[in-house]
Amino acid sequence: MSASEQSLNKTRELTKMALMIAINCISAYLIIPLPWSLSPIALQTVIVTLTGYVLKPKQAFLTMAVYLMIGLAGVPVFTGGTAGPGKLFGPTGGYLFGFLIAAVIISYLKPEKYDFKKYAMIGLIGIPIIYVPGVLQLFALTKMGIWKAFMVGAVTFIPLDIVKVFAAAYLAGPILRIFGNR
Repeated sequence: MSASEQSLNKTRELTKMALMIAINCISAYLIIPLPWSLSPIALQTVIVTLTGYVLKPKQAFLTMAVYLMIGLAGVPVFTGGTAGPGKLFGPTGGYLFGFLIAAVIISYLKPEKYDFKKYAMIGLIGIPIIYVPGVLQLFALTKMGIWKAFMVGAVTFIPLDIVKVFAAAYLAGPILRIFGNR
């Protein structure tokens, strides 16, 4: 591969990563607050899953890590336009760490060639990966018990998150074609 081809490939990969960061930042604003939960319904599960589908594991890690650093630095890119260490290390910050872990694991487990059913099944693995650190941090930083943290921090979101995973698996096909990865 020539130097210009390598440069073009690197530019494509960086562009994909930047697009996934930008889309994740935007998706954090699309929320439905729930009166009984500290966490709202958000589109981020779709984007985190898509990040795993369209990027390589190292790229997925870097993409999600940069997103977390942007929010940690104070840019309002977390759910509902929040930011800073108080959000990242607050009661609902565990979900943000779960996003990073889930995107990497989804990317690592996905098959080389796009297959809707396989992508959807792998995406479903990402749901508990997001919930575990989220619920644990919610439990650790609030006075609610582990069972209540699980009920308000996970059970409430399971049905819609399953739908979001299937949406991400569906969207992955055309996105991979556009990115030239199919």
